[in-house]
Amino acid sequence: MLGYLLAIIAGFALLVWSADKFVEGAAATAKHLGMPTLLIGILIVGFGTSAPEMVVSAIAAYEKNPSLALGNALGSNIVNIALILGVTAMIAPIAVHSKIVKKEIPLLVLIVLASGYALLDYRLTLIEGILLLVGFFALIGWSVFAAIKGKGDVLEDDMQAELKAQAMSLKAGIVWLISGLFLLIVSSRVLVWGAVGTAQEFGVSDLIIGLTIVALGTSLPELAASAIAAKKGEHDIAIGNVVGSNMFNILAVVGIATVISPMDTMASEVLQRDWAVMFVLTLALLAMAYRANGENGTITRSKGIGLILCYIAYNTYLGMGLEV
Repeated sequence: MLGYLLAIIAGFALLVWSADKFVEGAAATAKHLGMPTLLIGILIVGFGTSAPEMVVSAIAAYEKNPSLALGNALGSNIVNIALILGVTAMIAPIAVHSKIVKKEIPLLVLIVLASGYALLDYRLTLIEGILLLVGFFALIGWSVFAAIKGKGDVLEDDMQAELKAQAMSLKAGIVWLISGLFLLIVSSRVLVWGAVGTAQEFGVSDLIIGLTIVALGTSLPELAASAIAAKKGEHDIAIGNVVGSNMFNILAVVGIATVISPMDTMASEVLQRDWAVMFVLTLALLAMAYRANGENGTITRSKGIGLILCYIAYNTYLGMGLEV
């Protein structure tokens, strides 16, 4: 038992550190290769902060623990909105200025609805996994288009400041890109082993472990990125990280896990409880990002407290039904 707990702690620590280095290396490499700053902000950072979820879920699915993989994806989206944006708003209210971020949030709502439709029969087939991955590549294409058309967007200025603050050579960027990815895989393998072992020891389902412990751990890179961005006044990076990560979690994380190990059956709670909570939180994010008069929305400290309370209530409810 002690070995499993130590594996979770060590896995989390290495996961967060390696994810940070992976994102820094990827962003620096992309910048040196001439990728537009805005595209780095939309694609590289969003993809990079979702890398832990992708690797953990892929390994979990490969080792025939698809419920852990699905729980990680849905749970991470809940953590991202309820906990990460809540904590970030407590540090500094988040004002949404970027037109691109405002376009991404309604797109996220549509992606969440599509995932709910796929879950209606309480299973995820190989075809549905492939369709999710097709949606992921379509999202990448849209991101490229948005970056080209969105020059001068507020998000571009924020990202330019970040790249200057974290400047590194092309050689260093490539080294951290490769080593960060390698350590991500190693730490994810350790984390999955510890999480599955802990679930078996306590008689808790893989789904619950994925929704709680694993989801929280794999979302730590988003928490760090958003909190630091908010403290610097880079509001659109703070919220853009979460929105981009949530889209990638549904399309890429669930898609990859489903292609590796299709889910023929799943607990009804996945749709009725976990997906429903994720959907409601996504709608709340949409409402907070837009005002009725069309002006910029703001996630205030009071709204941040409300989001955190939602996260606490959700996890308390999960704790009351551990027999699931």
